[in-house]
Amino acid sequence: MALHQKTLSELAAGLDAGEFTSVEITEDLLARIAAEDAKLNAMITVTGEQALAAAAEADANRAAGKGGVLNGLPIIHKDIFCTRGVRTSCGSKMLDNFISPYDATVVERLADAGAVVLGKSNMDEFAMGSSNETSYYGPVCNPWDLERTPGGSSGGSAAAVAARLAPAATATDTGGSIRQPAALTGTVGIKPTYGRVSRYGMIAFASSLDQAGVITRTAEDAARLLGVMAGFDERDSTCIDEPVPDYVAALGESVKGLKIGVVRQHFDEGLDAETGARVKEAIEALESLGATAVEVDMPNIDLSVPTYYVVAPAECSSNLSRFDGVRFGHRAENVEDLHDLYFRSRGEGFGDEVKRRIMTGTYVLSAGYYDAYYLKAQQVRQLIADDFKKAFEDVDVIAGPTAPAPAFKLGDKVDDPITMYLNDIYTIGANLGGFPGLSVPCGFVDGLPVGLHLVGHHFDESTLLRCAHAYQQATDWHTQCPEGFA
Repeated sequence: MALHQKTLSELAAGLDAGEFTSVEITEDLLARIAAEDAKLNAMITVTGEQALAAAAEADANRAAGKGGVLNGLPIIHKDIFCTRGVRTSCGSKMLDNFISPYDATVVERLADAGAVVLGKSNMDEFAMGSSNETSYYGPVCNPWDLERTPGGSSGGSAAAVAARLAPAATATDTGGSIRQPAALTGTVGIKPTYGRVSRYGMIAFASSLDQAGVITRTAEDAARLLGVMAGFDERDSTCIDEPVPDYVAALGESVKGLKIGVVRQHFDEGLDAETGARVKEAIEALESLGATAVEVDMPNIDLSVPTYYVVAPAECSSNLSRFDGVRFGHRAENVEDLHDLYFRSRGEGFGDEVKRRIMTGTYVLSAGYYDAYYLKAQQVRQLIADDFKKAFEDVDVIAGPTAPAPAFKLGDKVDDPITMYLNDIYTIGANLGGFPGLSVPCGFVDGLPVGLHLVGHHFDESTLLRCAHAYQQATDWHTQCPEGFA
């Protein structure tokens, strides 16, 4: 098997056995990125020199009997994580010239474990988008069909992993930005519980919703990475001091006796029939492994999208106020005065979708509208979270579709923001309640991948990963490779 076809765990086993070196893996994948990424536009920055140096160091550590749990293993970072000495653009013209002076906690922990970073992946601008079409660097193409979207906002990470440019990539999820791209590209994506992974150095979109996670090809690989990334960080006030279990060890546990809740509202007229059929087949497969499926009712879940699109823009308008052309980022030239500097820097630096959300957020937070919109949305958010908590009194995992349909064509929904927003209809609820969510490939519709969405109790990522792993052991959807990228 070619190096690029191996999963993270297979590469780890090969390194341990001395079958190849980290430098050889890195050279192979860098060559692959150089040859294939022009079709995909999955990468913003390739850090070849740094990667080869890190790989050489990893090989030296291995020879000396040292090195962390990810020693010499290649990954890609979503370009939302600050990375010392490397451009961190967040997919925006606003930060096109920003070289981070420090590492995000996620970057730091993965580096300490010995991971080799190949570069930074493309993304929707400031993580605002469901199709990776809002990036300043142009859209990302889905390796399963280059005319279609890979999903967003972590579309670059998902496309890179699906096309075998890297076995794993970091990603972030505010309303579905890990899980939806994972579903549309046939990869595994996990968004852990809010507060499980530090957000320090992760450029903020909506602070009460954003969470870092990973995109891989297998649940086993996701477990490996999450175990390194998770855990308390005193630099992030939203990070929770909760013990991190051994996610990899938990994979071996059976799903027998597990109760799976199937949300009635998720199988309504908004779901593509064939996608729904694949999801039901996946749930039946888990039942054949010993799990039990029961229907659950979540009466407020249909309010997730309107609630999210009040809360998230409100927080974004506040978070993005710091980008003013003064301290860092894009700065307009030949300005007349301070007002002109602010006005033009922000006008030139932000794209249309970001401006749309900033203005929406400013409106819902303004005097006279705060109570009617923002406060009401927070109340509904609590009702949605309560629906999940009530469901979890009777079930261990909640299952359903990740996205309403397979990947749509690039350009199809750009001019219709509302239709675009509905792509996250099944994933947003987990973010509003802070619950962990995972998407695992569960088949194809018209040659395009679809995903099974699993949501768990707070801090119970282990059960999600165990379910996904058991399913992957019984199926081969995750081994399928897009034509032209084998």
